[in-house]
Amino acid sequence: MLTIATGNKAVASAAREAQPDVVAAYPITPQTEIVEQIANYVTDGSMRSQYIPVESEHSAMAACIGASVTGARTFTATSSHGLLYMHEMLHWAAASRLPIVMANVNRALGPGWNTWAEHSDAFSQRDTGWLQVYVATVQEAYDATLMAFRIAEHHDVLLPVMVNLDGFSLSHITQSLKTVKLGDFIPPIDLPHRIDTTHPVGYGPMTGPDQYFKFRWDIERSMRDAVKVIADVESDFASRFGRQYGQTEEYRCEDADVVLISMGTLGKEAEMAIDILRDEGIRAGGMRLRWFRPFPKLDLAGREVVVIDRDYSFGFGGVLAHAIRSTCRTDLYSVIAGLGGQEVTYDDIAEFVRSRKIGTEFWFGVTPDV
Repeated sequence: MLTIATGNKAVASAAREAQPDVVAAYPITPQTEIVEQIANYVTDGSMRSQYIPVESEHSAMAACIGASVTGARTFTATSSHGLLYMHEMLHWAAASRLPIVMANVNRALGPGWNTWAEHSDAFSQRDTGWLQVYVATVQEAYDATLMAFRIAEHHDVLLPVMVNLDGFSLSHITQSLKTVKLGDFIPPIDLPHRIDTTHPVGYGPMTGPDQYFKFRWDIERSMRDAVKVIADVESDFASRFGRQYGQTEEYRCEDADVVLISMGTLGKEAEMAIDILRDEGIRAGGMRLRWFRPFPKLDLAGREVVVIDRDYSFGFGGVLAHAIRSTCRTDLYSVIAGLGGQEVTYDDIAEFVRSRKIGTEFWFGVTPDV
């Protein structure tokens, strides 16, 4: 069915279609609309979920963990400082191998207080063991949320998935949305290590030095196995519903001399910049990274690379730029832009490519010290 929706409502609609058994919810701008809409669905009976209005984001994730460990399908949503409040529980969810799905509406961290888009909130949780996907349109937010349940619950993965969408520039933007009837696309959840009260067992909370590293490796093994699972799920989704996704989305990269890499809504804005540059005779291409964990393998050999980071690791640099530099063994032009919702237009993006100085870092809107 074709309709109109915001990014937040698209995520809520996808959650309704997946029919989680438990939704634990706590409001935070700009995510609140997701859990409000889900509350409406539960109230009108179109969503058969146990809705738990908790007292904090830490409690929201704890409630999801408690439900998931019994084999229940679970969902929650948060943003920014709410995600930080969950930090301890994010480690617990991944290390317990629980396929929780969470939408995170990317928002800057304070102080100073800022409710607009930035990726630092999710990037700060990149080592917790969660899969992370970043979307750029209302339709993609819906589709990625649906696929997240199947990916997380696959027995070769059994890790939680975080669906990230930019605050306000996507969460509150209205675009067309084509919803689907899932059929058997998401099979019933089957958690092999779920707690079963009919077969009680004892659990020890401590793991010694002779075993702990094996649990860590098992998370990494599943993260690697997730690459194939993601590809298979996205392929099946395309065959059923006609929309194709991948770990990256490329735009006019086939013959590009310079590749502009970005994430989220800036990746879509960059497509207009690429068209402008092409008209000027600059063979530029755009690449939008969708999956940050597991991190994709990129082939950038023989090309100049410009990376836009909507984040920063203080004393180190743009997180995405360093990830690409280290995995691809290539130098690049690192641009820091869009922090806290800073306006970045397609004209600005085109200028980043025109004025690139490979091997340097540039902060958009900042005059460097002389």
